[in-house]
Amino acid sequence: MGVRAALVFLAFSLAWASVPATADEAGWATLGRPGGVAVMRHALAPGTGDPVAFELGDCATQRNLDAVGRAQARAIGAELRDRGVTFDRVYASEWCRCIETAELLDVGPVTPLPIVNSFFRDRAAGPAQTAALRDFIAGITGAGRILFVTHQVNITVLTGVVPASGEILALGTGTGGEMAVAGRIRIDP
Repeated sequence: MGVRAALVFLAFSLAWASVPATADEAGWATLGRPGGVAVMRHALAPGTGDPVAFELGDCATQRNLDAVGRAQARAIGAELRDRGVTFDRVYASEWCRCIETAELLDVGPVTPLPIVNSFFRDRAAGPAQTAALRDFIAGITGAGRILFVTHQVNITVLTGVVPASGEILALGTGTGGEMAVAGRIRIDP
């Protein structure tokens, strides 16, 4: 790692570590209800994007969780379980950092779901993929608690929010019937 990359990583790590854990009661209330739907950004995986040689089926070619990210995922899962929040279904992007986050949470059965894969490298795919996700969510609403573990870019296009690593957005219905963020939960390791 070059000096510049190390300084950027250090600055990011310090900024991330200095932000306190937050959780609003609306988020917990939404997750506590049957039929609650949430999206979560994968736990901390230092860096941005993926290496040039990225291959979806090969974790060695991807940006992955580090020890802090794994601890963060476990801590989030423990807090969810302590509050009695588990999920009937946990859908995860096929990226290794999302699958690993979802598995470490230990809050429900994990199923890979391509429509929550990152479109960071192909922003043109974002609108169609987000529409497909909205349709998918509309089709499963009321079918138990559902969690999607995905990427910042996907969540931002879906909700307008730029989530921190490991942050959970509880989704509800806005005044016009559109999907809206009902609450936010962030638990640091």
